[in-house]
Amino acid sequence: MVEQVAQMVVHGEAWTIKDLFVLPNEYVYWSIQIVLYPYMTGLVAGAFVLSSLYHVFNVEKLKEIARYALVFSFALLPVAMMPLMLHLMQPFRGINVLMTPHFTSAISAFGIVFMTYAFIVAAEIWFVYRKFIVESIYRLTEKQDCTRLERLLLPIYKVISLGAMDISDKALNSDHKAIKFLAALGIPVACFLHGYAGFIFGSVKANALWMTPLMPVIFICSAVVSGIALCIVSYYLFMEIRKWAAKRGKNWLLPDALAQGGTAIPVEQLRSIQEHEVKITSKYLLIFMTAALTLEILDMIFRGYTAVKSWDALRMVIYEHDFMKIFVYQYGIGNFLPFLMLLLPGLTTRRAVIASSLVLFGVFMMRWNVVIGGQAFSLTFAGFMEYSMPIIPHDIETFKEGLGGMLSVIVTPFIIFYFLNMIFPAFMTDNESH
Repeated sequence: MVEQVAQMVVHGEAWTIKDLFVLPNEYVYWSIQIVLYPYMTGLVAGAFVLSSLYHVFNVEKLKEIARYALVFSFALLPVAMMPLMLHLMQPFRGINVLMTPHFTSAISAFGIVFMTYAFIVAAEIWFVYRKFIVESIYRLTEKQDCTRLERLLLPIYKVISLGAMDISDKALNSDHKAIKFLAALGIPVACFLHGYAGFIFGSVKANALWMTPLMPVIFICSAVVSGIALCIVSYYLFMEIRKWAAKRGKNWLLPDALAQGGTAIPVEQLRSIQEHEVKITSKYLLIFMTAALTLEILDMIFRGYTAVKSWDALRMVIYEHDFMKIFVYQYGIGNFLPFLMLLLPGLTTRRAVIASSLVLFGVFMMRWNVVIGGQAFSLTFAGFMEYSMPIIPHDIETFKEGLGGMLSVIVTPFIIFYFLNMIFPAFMTDNESH
């Protein structure tokens, strides 16, 4: 028994590098999964806000990408919990947060907020695609030579239609009103879904880097920025795949076209839609980037101006220990460079996608610097700790908290979206406005 206890490794010891005077029981306990947790929830909230710009504020120019952003947000939603489940030592008990929610802690309140947001997004998708679902039921029922996919989709459509088969003008008008109401209701819920993550960090009084009332607001603004940037990058990539598949007849790469029983859209039409949606969305990305960047710089100035008791240690972390990560990677490459790229005249689709990719990197570095940087200094203020992410795992713990776990979280929403796109075609075009 004594030998087993001696062989046990403390959580965090495998990836923590200590420098100078650090207490023996201090480690980087929150690793890559806790970096990805606010990052993924931010992508969910940002994608939903992008779709709401069309449904709530009637921005007709965002019509095509708004439907895609809504479906992609729903695909991202299950992954928002995935980093927490991978980080927990006993993940099977994590469901208790959803089954027994209460407001005695921020994490417990997450159960209520998450389920509320999930129901709102699911209901909005149902109203958006209700006409398509009913038409698909009629089309597949009358069709004689159905494919395997169509035979599988027919009972699915019958179940999710909930028996609402009325597609008259009056019924569709009611659907549009419900969509607008749900989209408007979902905006504050989506912001609260991600803002509470900033609330958790901002309310930790024991950590000088996290303790700031601006933390929830900064998290919300950066979430919208990251969600819009991800929609731009992924929309561009998916449209490139669709163009490639349309040229070569690879219909298995077009699950929505297979589900609708149609053929691929002409390449020129795909290219026109792609360029229009990416360029228009980039303008809104620039607006939200301005707000997020202003708040982050304001928070940095506020910390230096007030110069609280722990400022000496914070200054060493910000300006010395993590200088490259904060000022070069986060602000330089991830903020100012893409800001200038989007601001310069003659914006092209490729430049907008590259700038959006840099924005995603910048928001990720912001999460990294908050989570990992907040644990960088010892409670003695005389030592530092560094997180070395495990690349090659030697046990399940180093897999979950290393490169393997990170890639699992990043890839999962795209797999979910592929199958979700079969049921709710995210790239479907019509002449009807909401």
